[in-house]
Amino acid sequence: MPGRPTIEDVAKAAGVSVATVDRVLNGRARVREETARKVSEAAEAVGYHAAPAIRARALAHVPELHLGIVLQKERHAFYQDFAARIQETARQDPLRRWRLTIRFSPGQSPADFAETIAGMAGKVQAVAATGIDHHDVTSAVAMLRGRGVPVFSLLSDFAAGVREAYLGTNNLKTGRTAAWLMHRIMRRPGKLALFIGGHRFHGHDLREAGFRSYFREYAPEIAFLDTMINLETRQLTYETTLEIAARHPDLAGIYCAGGGMEGAIAAIQELHLGGKVALIVNELTPESRQGLMQGVVSVVLATPLQPLAADLLSAVAHVLEHGMAENPGQRFVTSLVVTPESL
Repeated sequence: MPGRPTIEDVAKAAGVSVATVDRVLNGRARVREETARKVSEAAEAVGYHAAPAIRARALAHVPELHLGIVLQKERHAFYQDFAARIQETARQDPLRRWRLTIRFSPGQSPADFAETIAGMAGKVQAVAATGIDHHDVTSAVAMLRGRGVPVFSLLSDFAAGVREAYLGTNNLKTGRTAAWLMHRIMRRPGKLALFIGGHRFHGHDLREAGFRSYFREYAPEIAFLDTMINLETRQLTYETTLEIAARHPDLAGIYCAGGGMEGAIAAIQELHLGGKVALIVNELTPESRQGLMQGVVSVVLATPLQPLAADLLSAVAHVLEHGMAENPGQRFVTSLVVTPESL
């Protein structure tokens, strides 16, 4: 193919000879680890067709790191995308060899998450998981930590003080950002509705707190409906949205702080309230993207999954190479604000 990168292009990008690239690619002779990695990075950068083979050669003597991933909602596009981003980031890591074991919790109960996380014991070196904050989950995390397996919470924190670190957005700040946006895009005075998946989702509680605190501070005259628990299900969210829209004709805005947003999108569309009721949701999925394009969704606050995946692998590698921290911490990524004009 015309313009297809050649071994000469790789050599030039790496600042080495063609013979050195050939030795890395075919393993004809030992090459210094630093040089091999430089060749591997250059091959990826120029798009050389044998870049995966070069990377495998370059990392052949690097110990493999085995990370277990526990996610929820196996069939949901967001979690499928998140899993794919982590896998791709691991595959392209120029410094380390990764082996990932990905499991999906069979349900949303504390026992489901606890058993899935605990099931990683003896199989992996570290675990990263989404989940709920519950004493059963904390016990599973403590058990793994006692065996030298650090656990990282993703997206919504859990087992604080026991898990190794939290990685995700600053959920309190995300809630306040949603409120700032809502305050400016509401097209009429009226009531606000707020959905969370459940009070055991620590991240949802923080988003709710941030959302409400903003309005208490800057617009205390705006009335809130009682926070609604949707168990992160689209059907319950759909039915509840229809009900509150019928009971409250002055409904001005809805914030879905967790999952189940598909139900709110469907209800607003069915009632022809797009543009009349501001709808802010979390995470960019096929449904929320379509809602934006149709004028049903006002704003999406999305987690930047690629940076989060990179931060996760960096944090896990650091802990496995240097040991667990005495004071577990947090690593935040900044939410992306997506509007119809962003697409």
